[in-house]
Amino acid sequence: MKIQSQKDFFAGLMFATVGLAFAIGATTYTVGTGARMGPGYFPLLLGVVLAILGGAIMVESVVVKTADGAKIGKWAWRQIFFILAGNVLFGIALGGLPSIGLPPMGLILGIYALVIVASKAGQEFHWPSVLALATVLAVGSYFAFIYALKLVMPVWPTFITG
Repeated sequence: MKIQSQKDFFAGLMFATVGLAFAIGATTYTVGTGARMGPGYFPLLLGVVLAILGGAIMVESVVVKTADGAKIGKWAWRQIFFILAGNVLFGIALGGLPSIGLPPMGLILGIYALVIVASKAGQEFHWPSVLALATVLAVGSYFAFIYALKLVMPVWPTFITG
């Protein structure tokens, strides 16, 4: 049995591994039944579906021929760094770092920081489009999480709101 598409095989393997990990992790919670779902029901179901999807992609990668074998390219270290750095910066901006005395900067500034840093991962960086995307995401997040879901989290930096 020869792998016809390396990209599909390893993508399927990643999906199956993450799905199984979530499914196994969800069993530590009360699963319940379909009529009376517990907190572990949805993660278990989602993990199983993801694992099945990953398995199907792996089978397809062995069965369906591709022209060049769809080889895996080099690791995109620059993109990985900027995407992870943007997410870490968002977490720090949202919650602050009390250990060094950095107060929370809030949801809005956190989203702007995330979008600006993560946008550096792309091939092109245009300030107007990056700021437009950050604005749309900040407004949408405010309405979804603060207004609609009534979540309690800092929206603006504490030195502004008091």
